[in-house]
Amino acid sequence: MALDLIIGGAVAALLIVYLGYALARPERF
Repeated sequence: MALDLIIGGAVAALLIVYLGYALARPERF
């Protein structure tokens, strides 16, 4: 379903942003 793709894409985008932030600021983790 299209909804599954939208939700999956949103989750993947959030994970990428979170991982990128964690790698950019390792002192906070």
